[in-house]
Amino acid sequence: MRLIIYTGKGGTGKTVNSCSTAIKLADLNNKTLIISSDPAHTLKDAFMTSVVGNKPVKVLDNLYALQIDPVLELAENYGSILSYVASIFSRRGLDETLSYEIAMLPGMTQLFSLLKIEEFIRHQDFDCIIMDMPASGEALRYLYFPKLAGNIGEKLSGFTGVFSGFVKMFQPFSSFAPIPTDVIQIEMNLLKRLELLSKTIIDPKITSLRLIINPDTFSIENAKRALMSANLYGINVDAVIINKIFPREVHNSYFTKWVEYQSTKIEEAKTSFYPLHIIEERFYEKELKGIEMLRENAEAIFNNEDPSRVFYSDKVFEFVKDGSILILKVKAPFTDKDNFDVNRYGDYLAIKILGATGYIVNVIPLPAATITMKLFEVKIHEGRIEVTFKE
Repeated sequence: MRLIIYTGKGGTGKTVNSCSTAIKLADLNNKTLIISSDPAHTLKDAFMTSVVGNKPVKVLDNLYALQIDPVLELAENYGSILSYVASIFSRRGLDETLSYEIAMLPGMTQLFSLLKIEEFIRHQDFDCIIMDMPASGEALRYLYFPKLAGNIGEKLSGFTGVFSGFVKMFQPFSSFAPIPTDVIQIEMNLLKRLELLSKTIIDPKITSLRLIINPDTFSIENAKRALMSANLYGINVDAVIINKIFPREVHNSYFTKWVEYQSTKIEEAKTSFYPLHIIEERFYEKELKGIEMLRENAEAIFNNEDPSRVFYSDKVFEFVKDGSILILKVKAPFTDKDNFDVNRYGDYLAIKILGATGYIVNVIPLPAATITMKLFEVKIHEGRIEVTFKE
């Protein structure tokens, strides 16, 4: 199975490219599902169909669409957890409706989108899943969440789960009995699902993250941060699509300046994202929507290529053993010696990189060989952070 995730700065064309890719895959006889977690229900607008709901709906032969409803998902699968947390607030005198709103953890929409993927992987329902994710920074946090939740949940919560740790924060404010058994059981099941999901997301043979950018400074810089985050999280980025390029044939002084400006930005993007696969996509004469226009766009993007192909793959991080020395190499483009920090905590290594919007942190499990070793040296070399351990 292939999982292809599209993300990028808002307005770059994530949904259009997601839908175009899904149509092309379906036309190539792959049973394909496209998932969106956008609360604006953009899939209906793109496909120009009246019904896209919380269950897969057939749009074309081999193509199904799904719009995540986080409230419904939470009620169906994790209602016990939500009710328990909400009841704590309610007992303290908070309005019941408000209690439920507060009990909804941040990022629920994206988390349930990802858990839906895990569900379809388990049941082997589809050949390809296309994920239309929100703006880059938020999307990557939720893509990393399964790994982080698994580590913290199992290491620090004594295998009682992620949400029970959340619940325990509020127990001093309540006179409640210990967490109900059914809540703990649901959390245990959640951790198992997150573990499978994490393995799927960091497997480059299954998952590809594709960045959508426009030929402008803000979009390119946003994508640079996204690429650095993805590398740090161990997610393979296999392509960058430069979207909304004005045609060079424009004979108008206003647009001629735009064409010249975009040309410099396209070259900048090609340099910044080398050796990733770069796809250039033109700005259309009218809004891209409807099956036929999206199909035309897919042909322009991929031509005769299969969109499920892995366009680029490289080891994001690797361990190299050399006698009594072990070196961890982590790809970290656009990083310099003054904006990152590395610390060891037992059998885990925490790497923290300062970006324009704050720190990006990854926790990397260390191999057993490092148990008798000390962290000796950290340096930047050719776009990689190299961490040396010595006996």
